[in-house]
Amino acid sequence: MTYRELLQAAQGKMGPCHACPVCNGRACGNTIPGPGAKGSGDVAIRNYDAWQRVRLHMDTLHENVPVATSCTLFGKTFRYPIFAGPVGATALHYGPLYDDMAYNNILVPACAAAGIAAFTGDGTNPQVMVAATAAVQAAGGMGVPTVKPWDPATLAQKMALVAQSGCFALAMDIDAAGLPFLQNLTPPAGSKTVAELREIVAASPVPFVVKGIMTPAAALKAEQAGAAAIVVSNHGGRVLDGCPATAEVLPAIVQAVGGRMKVLVDGGIRTGTDVFRALALGADAVLVARPYVTAVYGGGAEGVALYTHKLGAELADAMAMCGAATLADITPAMVGVY
Repeated sequence: MTYRELLQAAQGKMGPCHACPVCNGRACGNTIPGPGAKGSGDVAIRNYDAWQRVRLHMDTLHENVPVATSCTLFGKTFRYPIFAGPVGATALHYGPLYDDMAYNNILVPACAAAGIAAFTGDGTNPQVMVAATAAVQAAGGMGVPTVKPWDPATLAQKMALVAQSGCFALAMDIDAAGLPFLQNLTPPAGSKTVAELREIVAASPVPFVVKGIMTPAAALKAEQAGAAAIVVSNHGGRVLDGCPATAEVLPAIVQAVGGRMKVLVDGGIRTGTDVFRALALGADAVLVARPYVTAVYGGGAEGVALYTHKLGAELADAMAMCGAATLADITPAMVGVY
């Protein structure tokens, strides 16, 4: 299977998602339920476009040595600095072909086999987290359950499932507080104070990742709460029109907390060249969400492997062409915004 064949196979299977050749947000717009946004979707478009403005500084006057793309995070070594992003309520957003259990049962082990790990999603249905943590447990703990910002009682129930899964890290997508289908519902979900987040982090049996950070001030709050890592994310541009792109705020956030906590980033990252851009701007690793949905719907486990290794090969090529033999060799001087 080629990537083109994967996209063709996914078309027509994904509800309102068109499985576009370039997943840039332009065909989604205001489609919730669906892959789009509760607003116009301008931020998803901006996320994608911002990475394209970051241009690579090609330099092949260097020693010709093999490129190493591996990274170590949370005590685990991964083949690439790439994670599949969390997606919940797949049947709601992408059509009935896969429910969350079926989706995670494909994605999680396929990512582990490809040398990376998947963040799994959460939802108002308690069985979503049950299925997600079961998939992570079946994959030997190679996954990161991602909980919504629920009330304390609901979080306690989720934490018990997380502990049983054997996962190496736990995440909370705090920006999910803006999703319309989580508002005014039971169980309740919403924003958290630093004190509230500190209690949640303290209760986690594994390193805690706060996803949904878009300012240096918010990054510092996550640090104060004891988070081991953050994900610079605007929830794929789904929750608030008018936000900057993640690429635009990443350098300032890295400057604020980089070196003291791990900084990951998502939003519009679609190629291995985009991964290189993110690392050059200071990220330790990236998350990619929507394209992995397409990979599962279009090719199952084979599609996940194909897309992962496509990203890895593109990253390795960019590193070789810019003079970086290892991820540690990638520096801000290797890119520029034009």
